[in-house]
Amino acid sequence: MKLVILDGHAVNPGDLSWDLFSEYAEITVYEKTPQDLVAERIGDAEVVFLNKIVINREILEKCPNLRYIGVLATGYNVIDLEATRERGITVTNIPAYSTNSVAQHTFAFILHFTNLVSSHNASVQNGDWVKCPHFCYWNAPLTELEGKTLGILGYGNIGKQVERIAEAFGMKCNVLLHHPNPSVKNACTPEVFFRDSDFITLHAPLTDETKEFINKESISKMKDGVIIINTARGPLVNEKDVREALESGKLKGYAADVVCAEPMLKDNPLLGAPNCIITPHIAWAPLETRKRLMQIALNNLKGYLNGKPVNTV
Repeated sequence: MKLVILDGHAVNPGDLSWDLFSEYAEITVYEKTPQDLVAERIGDAEVVFLNKIVINREILEKCPNLRYIGVLATGYNVIDLEATRERGITVTNIPAYSTNSVAQHTFAFILHFTNLVSSHNASVQNGDWVKCPHFCYWNAPLTELEGKTLGILGYGNIGKQVERIAEAFGMKCNVLLHHPNPSVKNACTPEVFFRDSDFITLHAPLTDETKEFINKESISKMKDGVIIINTARGPLVNEKDVREALESGKLKGYAADVVCAEPMLKDNPLLGAPNCIITPHIAWAPLETRKRLMQIALNNLKGYLNGKPVNTV
């Protein structure tokens, strides 16, 4: 059986091994594949793994041997599911592999704004502490998380893990649900969510309902000085509106691991915005997290080969 990995670099830039899969197939790994070479590189393979490569009806028509597509991510919007179902092609994804790492990254962002470690280190390295007549100093107000309110949009695995961490810090959490669920003890209305949150963190999928959830109108309903964290999907926010709110001071800070177009475009309105922190989509990327992803991908393949597919979409 032939197995092709179309864009292996993101998951494994060289610090892991694809040898786990060699027991089950003849493997060909491409670090990255241009869209116009996808069908050619799949060729007569039965199995393909990919992350952000688009598989549409046209490609499927050129790859009649393809029986299995393994998406090396949780999101699978790159796959034409209607076309794969018509052809009996099994599609799997990798659910819940990055829960802990994304929640951790969320709090790395929050603590960036509250403890100001980076700016104080820069000050110390610049010699300011050496010149200081006092045993300590701070160059901007520091913030304690105890008693602060965290608004959580999206209450899946990551949202729940963020809530657990927040409660360990002594924070109050308000959860905004798009579908009522009486079992969620701290669910709130949009009015309360915007009015009371000191921090807002986004963990919802991108849908027509959630697209540009953060915009000029919703920001106007927030308290002054709120900090917004986005480790979910770039288009959950209107980036132009966020920049304007940062420049006016309405938002105290915005931190994102995702943007609307990735790789980031040079005219992205968030570039150079004040009090804006951006990381290049790395919340999912710790070594341990990627090892877990690859193991789940292998288990998905084994399930398919044994006639008992798991994590199908």
